[in-house]
Amino acid sequence: MKKLYDFNKSDKCYYYDEAWIDGDKIIEHIGKLGTEGRTKVHPFDPSKTEKKNISLVLQPAIQAGYKEIPQKKLYTFIIEYKVDGFGTPQDIEKIHKLQDHMNETLGWTGLGHCDGNSIGSGTMEVCCFVVNFELAKKVIAKSLKGTEFDDYSRIYDENA
Repeated sequence: MKKLYDFNKSDKCYYYDEAWIDGDKIIEHIGKLGTEGRTKVHPFDPSKTEKKNISLVLQPAIQAGYKEIPQKKLYTFIIEYKVDGFGTPQDIEKIHKLQDHMNETLGWTGLGHCDGNSIGSGTMEVCCFVVNFELAKKVIAKSLKGTEFDDYSRIYDENA
């Protein structure tokens, strides 16, 4: 998978264009950061490498100025829950489901990805890397509302 971003000065927002291989096709996902965007399906050329196939699909975005954002420039987005001690088997199951939920939500809105979790000493946390912290916080809070994940104790930027 390759993710590219462009900051549009007139809109004052980011746009994303990403692509990945899915079997015998290439999926391209394009949109305004924080929205689900749209997908396009491209044929996979078996005479080329996966990297080359993806590069060809993303070439128009690259020519338009889209670039990768290095992980060190992303926000470290943490969702924290209170647990007793080191948590229960149900807490562990919940944190794994939450990781899947975060990857789904952040991926389809172009905001980032989930990087793992930790549990112990009275809390469990899911760690995500996101392009825009405030926008991600709004999108994530909305996606958690009314779900089994709605009982978080806080959402914060680990590097703030």
